Amino acid sequence: MHLDIVDLRTFYGSALGQSARRYLSQFVARRWGNCAGLSVMGVGYATPFIGQFREAAVRVMAFMPAEQGVVNWPTGAPTAAALVEATMLPLPDSCIDRVLVVHALEVSETPRELLAEVWRILTPGGSMILIAPNRGGLWSRVDTTPFGHGQPYSRGQLRDLMRATWFSPTHWGEALYGPPFARRLFLRLAPAFEAFGARFSLPGAGVLAVEATKQLYRPVLQRRAAPRALPLPELAPARPVIQRDSHTRGEAT
Repeated sequence: MHLDIVDLRTFYGSALGQSARRYLSQFVARRWGNCAGLSVMGVGYATPFIGQFREAAVRVMAFMPAEQGVVNWPTGAPTAAALVEATMLPLPDSCIDRVLVVHALEVSETPRELLAEVWRILTPGGSMILIAPNRGGLWSRVDTTPFGHGQPYSRGQLRDLMRATWFSPTHWGEALYGPPFARRLFLRLAPAFEAFGARFSLPGAGVLAVEATKQLYRPVLQRRAAPRALPLPELAPARPVIQRDSHTRGEAT
């Protein structure tokens, strides 16, 4: 099931969405710094997190999947958002320094093709941050938030996906330790949940976040030697067939 742009905007406009946005934005900011002189792009619904780089980065773009829908972003400025096919991004090779993938992988029907396309547009040594629902967390079991839709992932599944698409993970993180409910008590205790869970690396976080770099050389798969064809059996030379005409047969009688 694909996420709808209206539902995404509504969630991040709510108190629970603002809380989730705060902690995920902090993770992205800690890993990427201010991105001065770099190009930054979001795939999925990344506008709540990449707007913090607009002042320092050379360019900041938001590419939203066609199944999701698109909104005008940023408000009050020339639009930097586009509706795209996520596995066929309209960009040349090696042109983006930082890519944030969020609310995209879990709803993609072809996750490998999605990450392979991100690999293609990243500059050599470029960085990708991938945020996906944690299959062991409570947020993936409640469909009242966007993280409860699509296919959640474990760390092992993301690691295998990184390996299959030629990314090298450099940092793993988790976020959203608090329950996914918009009650005042839970929202008030969210900072305590987050600090306690991150300090002791508790299981059950709502999302997994991995930063990975683009491998410059793809692994060469070892090919198995082709089986040798069996030799054909030698056939005995055929005997010549002597045909006798009717005249010859008559003389013989």
